[in-house]
Amino acid sequence: MASGPVRITDPADSRVDDYRSLHDARIRRRMEEGGDGDPGFFVAEGGHAVERLLASGRRLRSVLLDRIRLEALGPALDGVDAPVLVADQPTLRAVAGFPVHRGVLAAADRWPLPDPGAVLAGARRVAVLEDINDHENLGVIFRCAGGLGLDAVLLSPRCCDPLYRRSVRVSMGHVLAVPWTRLVPWPAALEGLRAAGFRLAALTPAAGAEPLPAWSPGPSERIAVLLGAEGPGLSPAVLAAADRRLAIPMRHPEDSLNVGSAAAVAFYALGQSQEPQKPH
Repeated sequence: MASGPVRITDPADSRVDDYRSLHDARIRRRMEEGGDGDPGFFVAEGGHAVERLLASGRRLRSVLLDRIRLEALGPALDGVDAPVLVADQPTLRAVAGFPVHRGVLAAADRWPLPDPGAVLAGARRVAVLEDINDHENLGVIFRCAGGLGLDAVLLSPRCCDPLYRRSVRVSMGHVLAVPWTRLVPWPAALEGLRAAGFRLAALTPAAGAEPLPAWSPGPSERIAVLLGAEGPGLSPAVLAAADRRLAIPMRHPEDSLNVGSAAAVAFYALGQSQEPQKPH
């Protein structure tokens, strides 16, 4: 914040163009996608997500916030080499298209996705997601991955955008901290994980899957947990590619877990197998 915050009073001010129509996913896809070598940009919402963005080293375009958040984030904004824009809540609402209750937004450049080999280098515990098409579910999975110690997340080509605003917000900014990329071609690229020494563990409620609590991979094993979308789950091709199938036991046969909740259980189990529990 080299030159100090800039007050925005007119919703039509061009300096807040990055934040327009945040409530409309179709408009945002067109705005953010870039082109001709430009990877585009994305928007983070909320204190935790913006703080992780500031810590990530990604190139900021601007920060837009209200006076209360300016005071709360002040020290974190001191070194920001981008415009810091301050507006009241009615102005924020007029620009974004909804009440910005969290009081802070930030826009940053996207980046070219890394090669899967670079993401997997040194990783032992990763999640592989097939066609997760709900932004909030995706955000939950990234939050669980970050909080429970996974090394990376790999996405099929048809997974939704981890950098869409809702995903970034629900993930608490973990999409900016957990390494991730997309796997292509799908599902043939899964063989690349196996060639790198990963065992593929598919999470599925299908009959014949072994109970997750009975699974105890060694701490040094490289494990990739495969998760599918709500409803269809993992495709037959991905299930066929898995080394083993795992199920979370339910009290009643008709019960099931949301994919984000299932991811939390599976990632916790992986964390337990990674190192011995310390006595309390």
